[in-house]
Amino acid sequence: MTDQLPTDAQIAAALAAVAARPHVTEIYFVACGGSYSIMMPVQYAVDRHGRSIAGHALNAGEFVSRNPARLGATSVVILCSHSGTTPETVEAARFARAKGALTIALTTIPGSPLDQAVEFPVYYRHAPKTFAPDHSPAVLARLTFGILSLRDGCDLAPKLEAALQALPAIVDRAIAAHTDRITAWAEAHKRESVIYMMGSGANYATAYSYAICIFQEMQWIHSAGIHSDEYFHGPFEVTDFDVPFVILRGMGPGRAMDDRAIAFASKFSDRTTVLCAEEMGLGAIDPAVVDHVEHMAFGTILRVYADKLADSRGHPLTVRRYMWKMDY
Repeated sequence: MTDQLPTDAQIAAALAAVAARPHVTEIYFVACGGSYSIMMPVQYAVDRHGRSIAGHALNAGEFVSRNPARLGATSVVILCSHSGTTPETVEAARFARAKGALTIALTTIPGSPLDQAVEFPVYYRHAPKTFAPDHSPAVLARLTFGILSLRDGCDLAPKLEAALQALPAIVDRAIAAHTDRITAWAEAHKRESVIYMMGSGANYATAYSYAICIFQEMQWIHSAGIHSDEYFHGPFEVTDFDVPFVILRGMGPGRAMDDRAIAFASKFSDRTTVLCAEEMGLGAIDPAVVDHVEHMAFGTILRVYADKLADSRGHPLTVRRYMWKMDY
């Protein structure tokens, strides 16, 4: 990719196509793995603000096998694959397009199979230890709030754009402020066999992503992404003094659920780590959209935690047993 991505122009083209559709009744957000996890926050956004449009985040294989009855000319399908080669996602794009849906895909690789399978590709930049408005979760948010603005009268797109412009400096300051904590946490957890992640709202997606992609895939540590309220409906039974939790404390409507989970986990586990959006500086973001961007800040700072953990464990994030090494 060149230094100057056509991201803004591609977003504008995709939104113009959405605006030209006679009717739009739902958005399907479709991907696998880490790309699927970033679809959850935009479904959350549609749930929060969409009045005539519904949002559905689905694993790509599940999307095809489920074959939603409503999928058709009134549907927008937004897909994502970092490499543009994920077989299930490419198949999902072709499947959706054949059904008459408008297809938009996020990828980093021009000319990839996913790029070629959809009508409107959008390229994003991948730099996981920093944040920018052309990174994948931000691009997804811009597309989603753009559609809600065009088709559903939602007026939050300008506030979202302002938040995304403010976020890089906030995230950089938070990472700098956490340097000592990150080092201490990595050393304290380098021999753990299990680490649980927890969050609510859009932040649950980050908890899920770091459980499956960082701890399970990249570090071979047992993990699960637990919703802050679901914690009390089964998972809290595993809580003990030596069981590690990382809990994301947001600033949105789910904060009371996070606080309840933090209070219980901290009472019974000496290994509870809390990352607080307010403490990280997210209080500077407009309250109307903070719950739609804080997961991006959490995701970035957690990647710095993950890199330091990998260093402490002597287990690089790039090491795999099975992925990309065989047919599966």
